[in-house]
Amino acid sequence: MNINTTYRNNDNLFCKDLPSHPNHDIGRILVTGGTGYIGGLLVPELLARGYMVRVMVRCASPEHKDRWPGAEIIEADGLDIEKLKDAMEGVHTAYYLIHSLLIGQERYELSDLKTAVNFKNIAERTKIKRIIYLGGLADSMSTGSPYLKNRMKVAHYFQQSKVPVTILRVPMIIGSGSATYEVIKNVVMASPIIFIPYWARKKCQPIGIRDLIKYLVGVLEMPESIGRSFDIGGKDIVSFEKMMKIVAAHIGKKRLFLLSSASNVNYYAYLASFLTPVPAAIIKCIMDSCKNDIVCNESTIKKVLPFEPSGFNEFILRAMDKEKNAKVSTRWSDAYPPAHELAVRLRDLPHLPIYQSSYSIQTEKSASSIFNVICKIGGYEGWFNSNWLWRIRGLFDRILMGVGTSRGRKRSDTLRINDVIDFWRVEELKPDKLLLLRAEMKLPGMGWLQFNIDRGNVKNILSVKAYYHTTTIFGKLYWYLFLPSHAFIFSDMVKEIEKRS
Repeated sequence: MNINTTYRNNDNLFCKDLPSHPNHDIGRILVTGGTGYIGGLLVPELLARGYMVRVMVRCASPEHKDRWPGAEIIEADGLDIEKLKDAMEGVHTAYYLIHSLLIGQERYELSDLKTAVNFKNIAERTKIKRIIYLGGLADSMSTGSPYLKNRMKVAHYFQQSKVPVTILRVPMIIGSGSATYEVIKNVVMASPIIFIPYWARKKCQPIGIRDLIKYLVGVLEMPESIGRSFDIGGKDIVSFEKMMKIVAAHIGKKRLFLLSSASNVNYYAYLASFLTPVPAAIIKCIMDSCKNDIVCNESTIKKVLPFEPSGFNEFILRAMDKEKNAKVSTRWSDAYPPAHELAVRLRDLPHLPIYQSSYSIQTEKSASSIFNVICKIGGYEGWFNSNWLWRIRGLFDRILMGVGTSRGRKRSDTLRINDVIDFWRVEELKPDKLLLLRAEMKLPGMGWLQFNIDRGNVKNILSVKAYYHTTTIFGKLYWYLFLPSHAFIFSDMVKEIEKRS
């Protein structure tokens, strides 16, 4: 096996024991959705096996080249036909991992379907040899999930293509960083009494993220999978209720499970959003998919890729272990909100916003020690002071169906560009110099929070600066209403950072 030397010692690779072998005659491989939860795990696996990989992103960042050494990064969007054509030119096989979890709203559904049609048409025009599509597993006659119906429509478009397609129909995906895992774990952690609707007792065959990546890589390397569809799932068939009971046992929590007559998914999703890091829109998609049994109807994939998938217990324990050891490499929040990659950057504004507030302190502490503390902000660590104010703002954001502060962080020890920190996202990072966060909470404008470490004549200068851009009357009122709190929050923040350095 020809393993890329950059990834040779990567202990996080899943496909080392895959029963298939790399085929380097395949040529260039395109991975769409590379910055998402699944794509972010697939790309290093392909690179490790020696493939030429092109990753399609909506907005290129220097972080992408650092994250995937050896990969070609190309900027394109499924709704921009010309850029999509450039991305697909010279490609042998394309992975289609594009989708939105907000299909409950019509504009996202139509956008998804339009993207699929564009992709199919350009694939035919550029003479791509093959498409590998990750779809949803459901009974087309009975599913009540708009999300799954949308995935089946996309699969239907691709089956009509002149380009051979391999379709993997997958039920619930569980692993460290997956939305489903974080919903189950946090509901169990937060609720001594858990009310169970009828649909939480439906059968499900969840698959671990490790096995899903193996299937995605394996079908690429097995020619007999071309032009076929497969149901892929884990070893165990369990209900949502059973999953929560197993997780409760693993974390040592005694929980009372009571059958509930209430079954409205919107109601449960909204309540669960206050107990978990995952927004209601995503939780609704997960719960909608539980309304009917989602079990593999066929197992022909085992003849093509003969390996034994893991059981629920196994991939739950793996997920917990990765969290404990801060080894979560991708997370559902990497691609949420859906338009975050296209958000306006501070550097994209014609000039800096006129609404600013800045607080600084001189210190003899080294730049590296200060920056190390700054990079631990948010998540379980909190915001060093006035955490109750941050939590209130996060709760208010959740009430408005925003992301809230409970998203936390992917890792507690390191940060990279595009990482999530509560209701912020890392927009720019310069070691020992600067950390710029972009606000993703509900705002009547756009906001940024910037931490700087500058060298003075004798001492270092640590500063925190808030930038706010708005053009509306309400937006301006919002700024002046909260401006007095900045003096209290940010002045104490820089003092606490200096103290902990």
